[in-house]
Formats: sequence, C-alpha cells, structure tokens
Amino acid sequence: MKRRILPFAVIGGAFVIAGLMSLLKPDSLELESPDRVVAVTTEIISSDQIRLEVKSQGTVLPRTRTTLISEVSGAVMEVAPEFVVGGAFAKGDVLIKLDPTDYKVAKQRADAQLISARAQLLSEQARSAQAKKEWQMTGRPLEEAPVLALRGPFLAEAESRLLQAEAEVKQAQLKLQRTIIRAPYAGMVSAKMVDVGQYVTVGSRLGETFAIDFAEVRLPMTEKDLSKLGWISSAKYQTHPGDKTVVLRGSVNGKSEVWHADLVRSEGTVELTNRAQYLVAKITDPYNIKNSRDHAPLLIGTFVEATIMGKILDNVYPLPRHALRSNNRVATVDADQRLQLKSIDYNYEDQFFYYIDRGLEGQVEVVTSGMGVMVDGMQLKPHNSLKAAVAE
Repeated sequence: MKRRILPFAVIGGAFVIAGLMSLLKPDSLELESPDRVVAVTTEIISSDQIRLEVKSQGTVLPRTRTTLISEVSGAVMEVAPEFVVGGAFAKGDVLIKLDPTDYKVAKQRADAQLISARAQLLSEQARSAQAKKEWQMTGRPLEEAPVLALRGPFLAEAESRLLQAEAEVKQAQLKLQRTIIRAPYAGMVSAKMVDVGQYVTVGSRLGETFAIDFAEVRLPMTEKDLSKLGWISSAKYQTHPGDKTVVLRGSVNGKSEVWHADLVRSEGTVELTNRAQYLVAKITDPYNIKNSRDHAPLLIGTFVEATIMGKILDNVYPLPRHALRSNNRVATVDADQRLQLKSIDYNYEDQFFYYIDRGLEGQVEVVTSGMGVMVDGMQLKPHNSLKAAVAE
C-alpha cells in the first residue's frame, strides 16, 4: 500500500514547491524603451546640368571592299610589290600587268581599218561632189536628181564604215588599257590570288582589296539610346554642335587605345533579330597613313566600345542607382534627422545614376545605405562622408 501512495506524494510535493516559488519570486523591473535611432549612410545631392552619354559597341569595317576581276585574258607579266596581303597602295597605283602583245596587235589592226575607212570616205565624198556638178550641168534642180545619181547611199555607207572603224579602235584601246590593273582607291590588299606567270581569263579573280581612306563602325541603338541622343528622323542629328563626335576605345597588342570618329548617318531600318537601329560612325584615315595623329592604327576587324555625347538635361538630380527604393521612392533626411519618403519620377538613367526631374527640391540629403522597415518620421543617425570631412 505504501508503495502505491509514494509516487502520488512525490508529485503532489512538486506542485506545492512550484506554487511557493511562484508566489515568492521578486517583481521584475519595468524599463522604458528609448526611441529607436537607425544609423544610415547618406549623400547630399542638388539639381545640376547633366550631359547624357550613350554607350555602344561594334566592329570596324571598311567602307568599300572589292574583288578584283580580270576583264581580259593573258599571262601575268608583273605584280607590284604592294600587291601582297597587308600591302598598302594609293589610288591609281599599278597592281598587276598582263601580257599586252595580242592587244597591241589588235590595236594596230583597228588603226589600219580606221585609216582605210577614212580614205574610202574621202574618195566617196569626192565622187559625190563630182556627181552633183555633173547633175547641175544638166540645168535641172538638184532636188530632182535620183539618189543613186548623187551617190548618196555610197557616201552613207562610207561614213558608217568610218564610225565602225573608230569604235573598233576605241575597243582595242580599252582592252589594251585593261591589261594594266590599277587600284580603284587608296587601300590595302586582303587576298592575293594570282602571281607572275599565271594565265588568267576574262572573269578570273585576281585578289581582294579594301579602302583605307576611312572606315566605319555600325553601332546598335535602342529607342532609349536614340532618345538620349536627341536623334530625330533617320538622318538628322538634332543636338548641340560637336555632338556628332564618337569616342572609340579598343585594344591594340594588349594596350588600350582611343580614336575619334564622326556620327554620319542612320541606316534607317530596324534589325529584325534584336530590334535595334544602327547608327554609323566614320573614322578618317584609320591606318594613320598620313601620320596626322599620334595613335596606333585602327585595324579593320577591331572590336571597339563607343561613347557618344547626348542631350543636356537642366535641373535634374543625379541619384545613385542604389538609393532608389521600391515604388519610385527616395528616403531623405529632414532638418530634424527624421526619415521622409518622397515619390519621384525620371526619364533618363545610366549605369550609375537616375536623373530625377520631379519630386525633389533644393539641396536634398538622401539615404544611400540599405534599410529594413522604413516608416515616415523615424529617427535617423545619418553619416555623410562630405559632412565628416568638413567637420575634420
């Protein structure tokens, strides 16, 4: 019996002891919680005049690329030293000479036929004049004379033979001139397909060249980019003087280089693959043949990054991108160091700033550090590097 009662007694004793401890514990101290202060990092911004920039990229391309085709047949007699891959030449330089022997003979034959045709024409003119005199001796009007009596058809035939002979001479002269292949422009050789001793026929490919008087870069642009540039229509650049300058940056043999180009036109279409529009920048003398500038040559095929100066914005606030809160709001600090959330609006931005044109006034101290819960009026402890530097 005692063993059955013992567990209940222990449990009852534990409840009694717990109750006494609860009754005898001291009262807890109630402390007033102070007003919570949040430490934040801030930055002071004010309205300013901002010049927008547009970034793009592209590959340097020649303005003209040509495949040289032989217009006559013959053996290659001479190749210019500049006619090698990478060789530069001026407009009109002789690149290739073909054997002209056959064409010189053809030219001599044409000259002989021309001399003969002229002689025949002179002879026929004399006969026609004599026929007219003989008819006039009859006393009848010249208008009544038969055509054959005045030798009109024979004279016309002699004149046509002369014209034909002159045409044959011109054609022979052209073929003779085409045995010498000249450079159509100042450029460089990108491919060489013939050499001395090789026989070429009409239509044979001799080589490939490209112009180096200037090069071009196609720059893809979004509608937002074109808005920043103030580009109106497909052909006009409606901003301030000098805004057509494009700064190109690229690498040459591991070294960064800078070149300047001019924005010259829009291609006037929208690319189907990326929905971009393309503007074209022109680089004068990319290989620096004239030694007019102190920079490395801009080789065809180089990948470059382009910076174009755009429109000027007046009275806008450059807000750091990380300072913009949800729902287009900005956390600001008032004179009492309390939080104020302000709704703002902007039309332009870049990789560093939003340019606020509505919602801010005067000089504004904005919170740039991250915050958890934001409530209007909460106490802040701002830290501003500019203020700290002034205080020191």
